Amino acid sequence: MRIIKAKDTDGKRFDLSAVKTFFKKHGKKAAAAAAGVLIIGTAVILNFTLPKRDTVKEQQPADKSYVSGDFFAESALNRTKARDEAVEVLHTVVNSSGDENASKQALADISRISADIEKEANIETLIKAKGFEDCIAVISGKTLSIVVKSNDQLLPNEIAQIKEIAYKTADVLPDDVVISLKKQP
Repeated sequence: MRIIKAKDTDGKRFDLSAVKTFFKKHGKKAAAAAAGVLIIGTAVILNFTLPKRDTVKEQQPADKSYVSGDFFAESALNRTKARDEAVEVLHTVVNSSGDENASKQALADISRISADIEKEANIETLIKAKGFEDCIAVISGKTLSIVVKSNDQLLPNEIAQIKEIAYKTADVLPDDVVISLKKQP
C-alpha cells in the first residue's frame, strides 16, 4: 500500500504515521467494526431527524379501513425499519469482526435494542389501556419520548399516569420523559 503525503494549509507536511500506528495496533477489523458502529449511529439519528417519505403508502394493505398518512403507523414503521437496519449492521460486525471487544459491544447493543423494543411495546399497551386511542414510545438512551393521540389537552393526572407507566416499565425517571400531544385530524 502506498501512502501519499499531502501538504496542509500551512505548507507543512502531513504525516500519516498515527494512522499507520492505529492500524498496526488495532487491526483493520477493529477499524471496520468502529466504522460500522459509527454508520449505525448516524443512520439512526438521520432516520429520526430527516423528513420522512410516505413509505406507508407503498406497503398499504388491501384492507380499505387502513388510513394512509397515519402518524402513529408511520412512526412505528420508521422506528422498526431503523432498528432492523441497526441490528443487521451489528450482526455483520459480530459475524465478521475478529476483534472480541467489538463483537461483545455489538452483542450488547443488540441486546439493548431488543430490551428497548419490548419496553416500548409494553409502555404503548399500558397507555392505551388507560383510555388513550393511540400512542408511540421511543426510548433513546436514558430518555423516553411519548406521543399520545388526543383531541384535548392532557390533564395533570393523565401526565402523571403516563410518567408512572414509563418509570415502572422502562425505569426512566419522570424528568427524562417527554410527552407530546398529537391531535386527531
